Amino acid sequence: MISLFERYDASADRFFDEVLSAEMKPRDHYVKMVHRFGQFSLEDIRTRRQIVNVFFRNQGITFTVYGVEDGIERIFPFDLIPRIIPANEWHCIEQGLIQRITALNEFLTDIYSDQKILKDRVVPAELVLGSKHFRREFVGVRPPLGVYIHVTGSDIIRGLDGRYMVLEDNLRTPSGVSYMLQNRQALKRAFPVLFDRYKVRPIDNYPQELLRTLQEISPTSRPEPNVVVLTPGIYNSAYFEHSFLARQMGVELCEGRDLVINNNKVYTRTTRGLQRVDVIYRRVDDDFLDPLVFRPDSKLGVAGLINAYRKGNVALANAIGTGVADDKVIYSFVPKIIRYYLGEDPLLENVETWLPSNPKEMKYILENLDRLVVKAANESGGYGMLVGPESTEEERERFAEKIVANPRNYIAQPTISLSRHPSLFNDNELVGCHIDLRPYVLFGKSPVIVPGGLTRVALKRGSLVVNSSQGGGSKDTWVIDE
Repeated sequence: MISLFERYDASADRFFDEVLSAEMKPRDHYVKMVHRFGQFSLEDIRTRRQIVNVFFRNQGITFTVYGVEDGIERIFPFDLIPRIIPANEWHCIEQGLIQRITALNEFLTDIYSDQKILKDRVVPAELVLGSKHFRREFVGVRPPLGVYIHVTGSDIIRGLDGRYMVLEDNLRTPSGVSYMLQNRQALKRAFPVLFDRYKVRPIDNYPQELLRTLQEISPTSRPEPNVVVLTPGIYNSAYFEHSFLARQMGVELCEGRDLVINNNKVYTRTTRGLQRVDVIYRRVDDDFLDPLVFRPDSKLGVAGLINAYRKGNVALANAIGTGVADDKVIYSFVPKIIRYYLGEDPLLENVETWLPSNPKEMKYILENLDRLVVKAANESGGYGMLVGPESTEEERERFAEKIVANPRNYIAQPTISLSRHPSLFNDNELVGCHIDLRPYVLFGKSPVIVPGGLTRVALKRGSLVVNSSQGGGSKDTWVIDE
């Protein structure tokens, strides 16, 4: 294995390498890991790969890769070399995320009540009120504890200089936490010796922390609030996660047809009859929650659910209308949002962002499409996106037409040189693959972050797209105490 690292290219002229410096020396927190891997033969690696594959297959750990003809469900791709974050770096990430989520919750509270930030013109009113996910009908509806975003998965990257930055926020129904948990179990089975010399902070308490957070937002005074997970069903790409989390929390996994509304209260059908539901951890988008309020053709939600929510008889996590705060256009204003509500400078910076809705910035974007990344404001999973340096002239022309036709719907950012981490290809070659990090923030009475997150890996050589739905994979993420 040492020979693999010897052949590995960690040149720092274009990318920050997480493991090795440009002089090919392991960074301090990776020294013991590199040494440990150096003791494994290629046969050891292949054997441990098989252990991981069997574990994932037996657990049913899959994800949908859309647009692939040779099958829908695949075993979630997993790289055997863990990503390590030292305690001092994690502290900065943690504090930055708590600051960010606190400010975004204040923003949501404001725009669904007094809208002071709009009146003070810190954020243009037309961008908020014109957002696809702004729900006018919920102005004046206050969720329990005044908290809108109970589960957040913000995507964090590192540029060439090694600084952590927030690439985007996911405040509606962020996914991936089950893979974070299962990655840890898989690596413990395959490489228990890797954990010998590191004090790796545990993450297996996440389901209990999630359940506690959900119980804290119950609108009823019952001593043991009843929590359920609402899933779109088995054909959803993240169904494994929905069932996994329900099982780990010890709560019911429900589809819309399993819930009924009676006298503006929510009940679930059980073998013992109807049982009152206090909190719904919903993995269904706003538009499909209630056919009486949103899309009338939806079969995924529950007729009458929104009225029960308005009456304060059930809590929804996350609250309705949170999508306006993870609109990529609004993302560009988060530093101003932090300063406005908290009177503090952001601890985690944004990536520089240009808005086509600004005529000057539109001109710059159109003239530099070959160097920029352009994203649709409300798409996720790597869809609706143009990576300028990897695009053809024809693709750029088509995208330019879309931008001009609907400038509010797009943002542009520089092509960030995402940091790289060595990943195993064919179990005998180390290749530098681009990565990001998605930590998960829980917010009930106060914010809680389980140490680590989902490190996503672009497993196609040279690709910058780490999304699972686009063929990316993941690593176990260690936060270590020195």
